[in-house]
Amino acid sequence: MGIKWVTRMCLLGSLLVSATAWSAEIHGRSSTQLLWYNNEFLEQRQFEAAEYLRLSITNIDKAGKFNIYGYGRLSQDFTNGEGGAGRLYYLYGEYRDLFDKADIRVGRQFVNVAAGSAVIDGLQLDIKNVGPVGFSLFGGRDVVFGLDGELGYSWNTDLGMSAYLTGFKQTDAEVSWFRKWDHGNVARDILGLSAKQYLLNNLKVYGNAKYDITAETFNEVQAGLKFYPTSNLVFSGEYYQSYATFDTTSIYSVFAVNQYQEGLVRADYTFNDMVSVNAGYNRQWYGEGAVANVYHVGLGVRPFEPLKVNVEYDNRTGYYGSTNGVIIDADYEITKNANVAGGFTYDVYQRDKVTGDEIARRYWLGGKYKVTNNMAVSGRIQTDANARYSHNTSGRVTFDYDF
Repeated sequence: MGIKWVTRMCLLGSLLVSATAWSAEIHGRSSTQLLWYNNEFLEQRQFEAAEYLRLSITNIDKAGKFNIYGYGRLSQDFTNGEGGAGRLYYLYGEYRDLFDKADIRVGRQFVNVAAGSAVIDGLQLDIKNVGPVGFSLFGGRDVVFGLDGELGYSWNTDLGMSAYLTGFKQTDAEVSWFRKWDHGNVARDILGLSAKQYLLNNLKVYGNAKYDITAETFNEVQAGLKFYPTSNLVFSGEYYQSYATFDTTSIYSVFAVNQYQEGLVRADYTFNDMVSVNAGYNRQWYGEGAVANVYHVGLGVRPFEPLKVNVEYDNRTGYYGSTNGVIIDADYEITKNANVAGGFTYDVYQRDKVTGDEIARRYWLGGKYKVTNNMAVSGRIQTDANARYSHNTSGRVTFDYDF
């Protein structure tokens, strides 16, 4: 069904463009990639080519209110007989400022409200300029991507709506509802709340919450603040709580799970253009008395203008073993059109006292060269060495063309 739908939408788009070629503008990016990696499912090396295409067709009508946007991927495997595959991430037509009160989107699109998010084949309607509150409604077929195509029943449906404050520079707030049907049964039914408030020009307070109506519990709560006493100093504090709930139609919905919580504090300080530091502490609660502590420090330096180096260290102790890890990244700007980057990751972890410490390492090198203003070539290669692989090399080469 997905391929048929893509074909129909592409034909519709081509007809619209050809009918109004006198005013339409087409822009986008073609990204051609060659990739090689270890296929974890087949346990074999894989080499494939992929083409990512993002486009926008604007100014289709004289007023410039109707536009078409699309983004998709085609790939071809050359080694393991998996053949070709494709994904259409979004392709929709958008009409803005209908009677100066509404924006309408029709087609495949990503929708997101505080209560949830989804990719749908359907309709989104935004109502605006009706006072201090705006409204958004959406509904359509639920789209789920799998390894070999789209998954799920053709008539699985998502529906949602939200109301949000508009016109307030220091305040954002939204309440929303999201429901998902699976084979005609209610699989998800979520109420959401999101808010953000700026105070005294140097303080931001924010919070998010999701309430699962079917499970009768909050499955996600987040609250935090950021304090900026000076332009180069930031203090952050956050609390997060998660209680995993699943679709009512999923076998996992019958399993008991523990609530997860974490609290963190962090400070970021920039000395000057050459040196910045950060440090933080994270406390994690897994239920039934299981806890863990994570300590973090970071350093960013620019010893001279073209070179940037970032170093981060984490130390974790407590539930389910202890870990220590360091990440080092460097980026060097050769010219305005060329740069190279590289990095190293080193982790020491213990999952089982019998086996003792294990070590995981990653080395990577990348670069980018801007051929012209609208063409660039980039690449990255990395090798992982850990308890499972003595070496696991993967990489990609990319050619980007903007039009």
